[in-house]
Amino acid sequence: MSDGVPSRLDRLADSATRLSSRLAWVIDRVCVVLAILLVLDVWLGVLVRYVLPLPITFMEEAARYLMIWLALLAVSSGISRREHIGVQLAFGALPLGARRALLALIDMLGIVFFVTLLVYGTGMVERGSRTFTMIYGMSKALPFLAVPVSAALAAVQLALVAVRDQRRIVSEPQAVFP
Repeated sequence: MSDGVPSRLDRLADSATRLSSRLAWVIDRVCVVLAILLVLDVWLGVLVRYVLPLPITFMEEAARYLMIWLALLAVSSGISRREHIGVQLAFGALPLGARRALLALIDMLGIVFFVTLLVYGTGMVERGSRTFTMIYGMSKALPFLAVPVSAALAAVQLALVAVRDQRRIVSEPQAVFP
């Protein structure tokens, strides 16, 4: 910032921060709903198995697919807060330029990984559309769709926090993050 006028990087970083926060807010709520459904499904499964002998057989399969969606969607929320594994000691000891370069490299590698997962996950969904689940008899495309959807969300979230944190490194050089 110069003379109180936000720079282009500041405006971009502010927009990225807002978009990242909104996306994480939505994904967090989706994960809460999935977690509630998962708990209810497992409780129903226990109830049906040990208390009320009802012919309901879908609970185990539903729990499996709910858990897959929940775990994979939660990745992008963790990325938005940089709640993944990192080595702060080494990162904080580097000079400012090296920190920016290392963070950019790590973020780019992460984005490449998630885009690759998106591409291969899309193929997995296509192949899954030709196979069916044991109990529901539905196409496995829906459960497999968790992989490319989550990979796309993670890549977008990582790009947004990369912009945000590059500005933070410049504006707060003493801070040790991401």
